[in-house]
Parts: sequence; C-alpha cells; structure tokens
Amino acid sequence: MNLIRFISSMIIFLTINSSVVAQEKLVDKVVAKVGSEYILLSEIEEEFSYAKSKDPSINEDVKCIILDNVIAQKLVVYHAKIDSVEITDEEVEVQLDYRFESILRQMNGDESFFEDYYGATISEMKNRFRDDQRHKILAEKMQYKLMSSIEITPKEVEKFFNTVPKDSLPYFKSEMEISEIIVTPKVNAVERQKALDKITMLREKVVSGNATFETIASQHSQDPGSALRQGDLGYAKRGVYVPEFEATVFSLAKDEISEIIETEFGFHFIQLIERRGNTVRARHVLIKPEITAADLELAKTKLDSVRNMILKDSISFELAVKQNSLKALPSFSNNGRVKNDRTNNTFFAADDFDPDTYFAIFELKPGQLSKPLEITLPDGKKGFRLIKLQSISKPHKANMTEDFDKISNFAKESKKNEYFMKWLQKKKSETFIYTDPMFKDCAIKI
Repeated sequence: MNLIRFISSMIIFLTINSSVVAQEKLVDKVVAKVGSEYILLSEIEEEFSYAKSKDPSINEDVKCIILDNVIAQKLVVYHAKIDSVEITDEEVEVQLDYRFESILRQMNGDESFFEDYYGATISEMKNRFRDDQRHKILAEKMQYKLMSSIEITPKEVEKFFNTVPKDSLPYFKSEMEISEIIVTPKVNAVERQKALDKITMLREKVVSGNATFETIASQHSQDPGSALRQGDLGYAKRGVYVPEFEATVFSLAKDEISEIIETEFGFHFIQLIERRGNTVRARHVLIKPEITAADLELAKTKLDSVRNMILKDSISFELAVKQNSLKALPSFSNNGRVKNDRTNNTFFAADDFDPDTYFAIFELKPGQLSKPLEITLPDGKKGFRLIKLQSISKPHKANMTEDFDKISNFAKESKKNEYFMKWLQKKKSETFIYTDPMFKDCAIKI
C-alpha cells in the first residue's frame, strides 16, 4: 500500500459547504436513522448536487457513498451525545460567524449581493445551518477524544515501513530545513505623534456626533478587512486579540466607545456592539504610524549587525532569535525553525518556497546565513528576514534513516485510521441503523 494513501485515509466527514448554491425545493423525507439521529433526503440531494457541480461526470451511484459518509457522521454524533461530549452555544455561534464572515469577505462585505446569491439573509442562513454546525463540532470533538491518546512506538514505525512494498515507497524530492530571524522597524517619535493626533481627531468627531463610527471606520481605518464592514470585527473569544486590545474591549459596556489605546499594530479606538459571555463583537478604527525609509534602514542595519555577530560566533543563532526576532512568529518558540504549514513538518521542497526565499538560500550550504531580506508580513508590515539553511537532502526513495519522522507520521495516521474504523464497526453493531428501501442497492460499509 502506498504511504501517501495514509495521509488521506482518515474518514473526512461531510461539512457545510461555504459555496452552497440554491436548491430547488424537494419533497423531503427521512431516508435513514442512526440511533436517534435522522438523515433527510434533502441532505443527500444537496451533497450530490454540490458534487455534481464540481464533477459533472458523476452518476447517481455517488449517492450511496454520500449516504455512507453521512451515516458515519451521524453514528459519531449519536455516540458523542451518549458520551456527553460537551459543546456550548457559544462555540457554535463563533464557528457560524467565522464561516459566514469568510463568505462575506469574498463578496467584499456586500450583504445585498450575499442575499441575492443565496436567496436569504445572513441570519436566515445561520439558522438554516446551526444544527449542522453543532453536529460537525460534536463529531470533531468525539473523533479527537477517541484518537488524541494514540501514540506510535519506533518498533511500530519499523513494522509499518516493512509492510510497504518496495516498489510502492514514495520518492522524496530534495528538501530543505530553514530557521529565521525577523525584525521590524521601530516607529520614530514624529510619525508616532502624527498618527496619535489623527486618531484623536477622528475619535472626537465620533464622540461629538459630527460623524458616525461606521463612516469614520469605512473612510479612515487602516485595517482593510474591518474597514470594508464599517469597522466590524465580528465575534471573537478571549485570547483572539492582543492583550491591550482584549483588556479594553472586554471592559466596555454595550455601545460604549473606548479611549485611544496603542498596540503593536498602531492606535485604536473601539466600540462594543454585543457581548455573549466570553465572546464579543466589536468595531474599531485603526491608524498606523508611518514607517519611513530611514526607519527601515535602521532595522536592516540592526539585522546586519546580528548576522555579523553570529558569523563571528559572538552569539548563537538560537540566542539571537530569542533576543531579536518577533515573538508573535511561530518560529520564535522553536529556536527560529520554520514549519511548513502545508505538510505540518519542517521540511520544504524548492517549490514550497516563495521566489524571494528560494533565491536567498539556493546557493547556501547547511549552516550558512543569507543576507537580510526585505519582506512584507501578513499584517502588511515591512520587515527584514535573516535565514539560516539548516539542512538539505538529495532526492531519494523513502528510507528509515533520512525519513523517520515522515514515516512515523504516516504510521501514526494509519494506526488512528485502523482504530477509528474498528470503533465505527463496533458502534455499528451496537446501534440501530435504518435505511429507506430507495437505497436498498447500496452496500453500506459502516
């Protein structure tokens, strides 16, 4: 069996599609029952229509696969309820808000377009999918509860590797590991005061009633995402915002406007729209102090100095990370080591890198440093990045010496999959499952 198959072999439960298209009304009925959970014909038809829109060549037989997957989901949900897996209304609302806010962002915040496209308001769509979202979260929690304690031993990894036919072993490309130090320029006093003066004037307009919060946010806020929505940040739990922002927003009464606060992003004033326990919905205005060319040059000079200290062995790369790199970076807590978000490990193929990173390191040898590279961070800030090439491998067929970590991950996923399938089979034998005669030709696998 090919190793790669194990990456995708876990059962992936059907979820609410963010690109749901309007469906013609069906004469609905219950087509299956799993314990106390019901499956409606409309659920199957909507999933089939979505699959058909992605691949017009599929036929009606796919409905059997869809039913099989939905039964698996309902089986997990049913036993999650029996096992009293806890889920709060707040969790459901946060996930719904996030899902529909993501869709709205793709529509440039145009709620009228949203309503025309879906034939319903955002509130109506949330009501339609609230139970589905609750079931999805329950299923995820139950699956995590079942498999979070599963570990893999080196002997099990070796046994797994030895069961893979030699001609099925994957061929790995040349891969690299890198570490980084990223610094950003400090705002100079003149630009900081300019930004503070501007946001003070904007807040005064809102507080005095000369302008609405929504208008000021839309026209002046330098947070492009929320500015499109008149400053609205949507719902967020504790722990989402940086400490200064969070302390302020959770101290506000409904509709209250905060004093001006300063965070790493710039200056803000905030208005609380709604609070639900540990979740808030707020709007804000952000004004960022301008970073000048001189500020950027100082940051680059600083990183050049750090680089020279590392080259002279005056400081280790790891210590230089702790003393200089941005603390908000995932790499900061890993001694600068960068994780590949696509594979969830630290190995990168050449085509995983953006062009600037690749050309900064392609002539380096392991242990060598790049020159400071100007970058733009996800929040739009400019900064400089120093990269260390940790390791580089040649193209090769998978082996236990060079690829133990990867093979271990494959083996662990295989073990989880095997455990989960056994659990499903066991629960199937213990649970009442009914399917409508219209699906009598389907060979239900679970």
